[in-house]
Amino acid sequence: MPEPVSLTVHGVATPDLEDPVLVAGSRTARGRLKMLLVLAVCAAPVVASYLTYFYIRPDTRTNYGTLILPTRSLPELALRALDGTPVIAASLRGQWLLVAVGPAACDAACDQRLFMQRQLREMLGRDRDRLDKVWFITDDAPLAGPLRAAIEAPVAVAALRADRAALARWLAPAEGHALEEHLYLVDPMGEWMMRLPIQAEPPRVKRDLERLLRASASWDKAGR
Repeated sequence: MPEPVSLTVHGVATPDLEDPVLVAGSRTARGRLKMLLVLAVCAAPVVASYLTYFYIRPDTRTNYGTLILPTRSLPELALRALDGTPVIAASLRGQWLLVAVGPAACDAACDQRLFMQRQLREMLGRDRDRLDKVWFITDDAPLAGPLRAAIEAPVAVAALRADRAALARWLAPAEGHALEEHLYLVDPMGEWMMRLPIQAEPPRVKRDLERLLRASASWDKAGR
């Protein structure tokens, strides 16, 4: 008698869907995607404000100061307070900065620039607390008594000693002029983005400042 045919069924191994390497890679990819989305959300208001200021309706806007494109990021300057205490350059971020540069022996033109700093800030009215005044002093000479008293007034200038050559790698004057002849505007992210004309007209500078503060109102508030 022929023997009955018997069939043997062999199991087929299924792929391990929980492979640790695959799972880890998937989680890393998702984490990176989430991080990029968070960064995009955070950056969107900043980008939108600059697009509004620089590009929207350019025919109706004439900026008085010179726009710096691309902007220049605040470098790791070796800063010192007047008493010699080191100051971290990154601590300047978080506010709009109106910057003057010059030696401690402040001449008449320097004094006029520091006066204009004070004047422009006060002209901003309720928005004045969004703008800080900074004077980068480019030598180690002592300040004269009256000048020191002036910069330590209730609404003080942040007087910081800095290397002139290092500043010149960040800020730049108009062609044919010295670094010390201008005021410079730096945004809250530490980006130098505007240079004011020599012997600028305060009302016209005020209009530039008001437009910038209005364009950045959604993401920039007073204080760091």
